Amino acid sequence: MTELPKTFDPAAIESRWYAHWESNGLFRPERPDAEPFTIVNPPPNVTGSLHIGHALDNTLQDIVIRYERLRGKDALWVVGTDHAGIATQMVVERQLNAAGSKRTDFTREDFVAKVWEWKAESGGAITGQLRRLGCSMDWANERFTMDEGFSRAVIKTFVELHKRGLLYRDKRLVNWDPHFRSAISDLEVETKETNGGFWRFRYPLADGVTLADGSDHIVVATTRPETMLADMAVAVHPDDPRYKDVIGKDILQPITGRRFRVVADDHADPELGSGAVKITPGHDFNDFEVGKRAGMKAADMLNMFDADANVIQTADGLIPDRFLGLHRFRRDGADGARELVVAEMKGLGLLVPHVTKNKEGEPQEADFEPRAIQTPYGDRSGVVIEPWLTDQWYVDAEKLAVAPMQAVRDGRIEIVPKTWEKTFFNWMENIQPWCVSRQLWWGHQIPAWYDEDGTPYVAETEGEARALAGNRKLIRDPDVLDTWFSSALWPFGTLGWPEQTETLARHYPNDLLISGFDILFFWDARMAMQGLEFMGDVPWRKLYLHGLVRAADGQKMSKSKGNVVDPLGLIDRFGADALRFFMAAMESQGRDVKMDEKRVEGYRNFATKLWNAARFLQANGVGASASHEAPSAQAPVNRWIVAETVATVQAIDTAMKELRFDAAANAIYHFVWDQFCDWYIELSKGQMDEETRAVAGWAFDQILVMLHPFMPFITEELWHAMGARQNDLIVAQWPQALHAVDGEAQAEIDWLIRLVSAIRAARTELNVPPGAKMKALVRDASEETRRRLDRQGAALARLARVESLSFGDAVEGGAAQIVVDEATFILPLEGVIDIAAEKARLAKALDATEKERNALAGRLNNASFVEKAKPEAVAKAREDHAEKSAEAEKLKAALERLG
Repeated sequence: MTELPKTFDPAAIESRWYAHWESNGLFRPERPDAEPFTIVNPPPNVTGSLHIGHALDNTLQDIVIRYERLRGKDALWVVGTDHAGIATQMVVERQLNAAGSKRTDFTREDFVAKVWEWKAESGGAITGQLRRLGCSMDWANERFTMDEGFSRAVIKTFVELHKRGLLYRDKRLVNWDPHFRSAISDLEVETKETNGGFWRFRYPLADGVTLADGSDHIVVATTRPETMLADMAVAVHPDDPRYKDVIGKDILQPITGRRFRVVADDHADPELGSGAVKITPGHDFNDFEVGKRAGMKAADMLNMFDADANVIQTADGLIPDRFLGLHRFRRDGADGARELVVAEMKGLGLLVPHVTKNKEGEPQEADFEPRAIQTPYGDRSGVVIEPWLTDQWYVDAEKLAVAPMQAVRDGRIEIVPKTWEKTFFNWMENIQPWCVSRQLWWGHQIPAWYDEDGTPYVAETEGEARALAGNRKLIRDPDVLDTWFSSALWPFGTLGWPEQTETLARHYPNDLLISGFDILFFWDARMAMQGLEFMGDVPWRKLYLHGLVRAADGQKMSKSKGNVVDPLGLIDRFGADALRFFMAAMESQGRDVKMDEKRVEGYRNFATKLWNAARFLQANGVGASASHEAPSAQAPVNRWIVAETVATVQAIDTAMKELRFDAAANAIYHFVWDQFCDWYIELSKGQMDEETRAVAGWAFDQILVMLHPFMPFITEELWHAMGARQNDLIVAQWPQALHAVDGEAQAEIDWLIRLVSAIRAARTELNVPPGAKMKALVRDASEETRRRLDRQGAALARLARVESLSFGDAVEGGAAQIVVDEATFILPLEGVIDIAAEKARLAKALDATEKERNALAGRLNNASFVEKAKPEAVAKAREDHAEKSAEAEKLKAALERLG
């Protein structure tokens, strides 16, 4: 036994134990004959650092993997990082810029070599941070999405999908980032509300056609006047009576002179503006769909920007030369295409001004109506994203989505919470083609080669592509694959596929995936698609979706709001165990986690409570238990703690089976704090005989094992401090809930706890001096209660300061009455307190409390206050009212005790 220091210092033990576990291979002990259990971590970006969302996600995974390891399974937690194409390229480009050079100063090969140099020196810092959190991952087999074996899996997948007709090249709109000159995924687009405008322009109808009211034009409204140079239609609602007669007629774009049709489409809202909208299918996602419905082919849609968002000539050559080369927006003090378009339309007399009134009530005109616009930005570049028509590689997600949907329907994939199924099906049933190409240098280069005619040949190697092309001269596609394409292979690519390895056969399908709901479509659904397509089975049997970690006020965390919480800072202050326990206790299915540093601090206090309990046990000769089995016990208190231990094991097992992390955490928390530390230790003080020491040592061992998945560091430290062990706690044996629960002992100690608590409460309410000993008269006691009082008299004397018990019906003078079950306990107060003075004190306190309660009730019953006050003020008033109401009831009960 190692004597514990008085103060619990988490920092002193965390790094020591983590290094011990990892260096001894304890995260993946050899268990070839054990039942396998497998999870894979969502691979963090190699450029990333641990944020609070990572802390939640990885804590939940670690709880599960430590729990299953303790249950004796061959528990594999696959770990690795994602090459994070655009993020990593940005980091390295910034380094080059700082040194006075840029990416294009290097060949592609030389630049990629510099990225690998950066990874070797600086990449993967997050893996060290995951270690600080206590994540017991299989680091010995860490993977990287760009390592040789995984890259082979990625290339094979691309080629196979192409062979199967599930991957193709097409011209469609993408999210184009002009800074990186690349397509990006929806996940990399951040929508922000910006100050914009609503411009209205007159488009002349062609050939003398007029509207029913005689107008020779249609007014269209737009938030993006610059794109009108590539307009290809004007859309109106098919049922809008104003435009029925001109549907199918020609209309003119005023600046370019381009003729195009008025088309009918439900996209046009008759109630919005003029009810007519310009259609620019090459630069707007909604317009692209309208154009397709109107019969336009993507190849014929017009593109008016280059990769830098500068104006270029369209295929029909109608954009005036004065616009060519202009940026889409004002930049560096110079007008852009937007400003010139507006100026020319105004000069042509075709701009419809926005008219308002000034303070004097006089009309005033402006070129546009100010509006808040939802604008897409690249989350890393910070520039406005341009919907851009370009040739890209696409996966036929609609066909691949069929098998995952069926797997969810027939139960082969269980989504937890089940409420996410509706969202899953809604997205999968309306899924769009998946753009998988990116215009970057860092990543998996697409295995496609083009001949001089632009015909692509897809193969795993250039030699195979040449054979397909009849040995023509070929040029390789310069693009790379979307990182989500490679990470979609994570559940089987990390296990050795396409090689048919023993690890793959043993650990696929994975048992569980824990993921934030925000990547359900970007990652989870795509893993399901690829797993079923290439492995013929689901990637995991259960998908657990947790919420976001939000600020204390419920707002989403963001750097711009200044409410981001650093998990490493919390670990520095409170320890990893406290942060982990907070995450588990707050993780309630279907709800976001609200950050609360006070609760993290509270769980640090919980760890200190456990530490002090261990020191008390050591001081009383209690050490490590000699057996997994509960010692035989006669004393009710010992039989009780054995029963409570068994009940806690059962509660945690049930909660973990249902992935109710909060229920599991709360079960062990209340058992440790309430039953063991508060009551068992109190009830055992002064009677630490051999039986009690044996039971206490066994129960404390079970606590350490049950608490280990949640708080691994302190539990491992205490496990060894309590005595010599045959193994480390991380590979100990999970308690077996095989003992019959001793209902008789549980009932007796539960009764004792309720009686002691009631007497203590009454003493506190009535200002009985803490050291005062009292007598008690018992009325209406059953035979069972009499026997319990006989057995527990010493405990009552010590814990409730009741020095004598007698049975009768009456007592002279003032007394407090307490009812527990069928019996009434009368505590004479004459000579113990000044009854009259106490009555007066209680009455005065009750009167003041009722006045505060009633005043708060008045505010809450005032509709004006509830409707107009800040929500937090109303919530505070409700909390205060509930508190004062409870306090009033307590004081009233205390007065009633005095008669």
